[in-house]
Amino acid sequence: MIEDLLQHNKTWAAERVASDPDYFRRLSGLQAPQYLWIGCSDSRVPANVITGLEPGEVFVHRNVANLLHPSDLNGLSVLQFAVEVLRVSHIIVCGHYGCGGVAAAVDGQRHGLIDHWLRPIKDLHERFEADLATLPDARARLARLCELNVEQTVMRVVQTPVVQDAWRSGRLLSVHGWVYGLDDGVIRDLGCTIASNHDARRFRRQPVGE
Repeated sequence: MIEDLLQHNKTWAAERVASDPDYFRRLSGLQAPQYLWIGCSDSRVPANVITGLEPGEVFVHRNVANLLHPSDLNGLSVLQFAVEVLRVSHIIVCGHYGCGGVAAAVDGQRHGLIDHWLRPIKDLHERFEADLATLPDARARLARLCELNVEQTVMRVVQTPVVQDAWRSGRLLSVHGWVYGLDDGVIRDLGCTIASNHDARRFRRQPVGE
């Protein structure tokens, strides 16, 4: 099966060159994406594919349940590189319904090291447990928790010195919260875009999820 992957790569590269002889020369010469994508590691949610973007058009960071921890040097380094070096204009936090990471955070089981990683979702669940309990079933509660997790990650991104410094310097930079539907392939905008310190202050006064 590994050999098949290498062969698929050769076929793909040959097809690209056949349709556009300068494709790889252009791609190797410049990386200038307008978007940073912070998404889930789930193999069913590939950023380029579901947004119709080509290689080189989106800078991607993925982890379990699309989180950003204040101590996550990997994620913060990606964020800093995207904003300060690549100078992206948009940061997209995209979760997905049916997220296994979100489900694992609240299923009451021990999963090992991942439990530490998922702690922010556990805390979020406890914070909104009463509201979630009003929803009709477990599927609806999990879907809403996936949305809340995206909104909270948007706020974590906004509160980083990287984004705050970009806005103070006058940069046009927007942070968006989206959720992807595995069952229909549609991305939903959660309406929590933050594009300035003014927006950030307004969202801080309005608790996540309200």
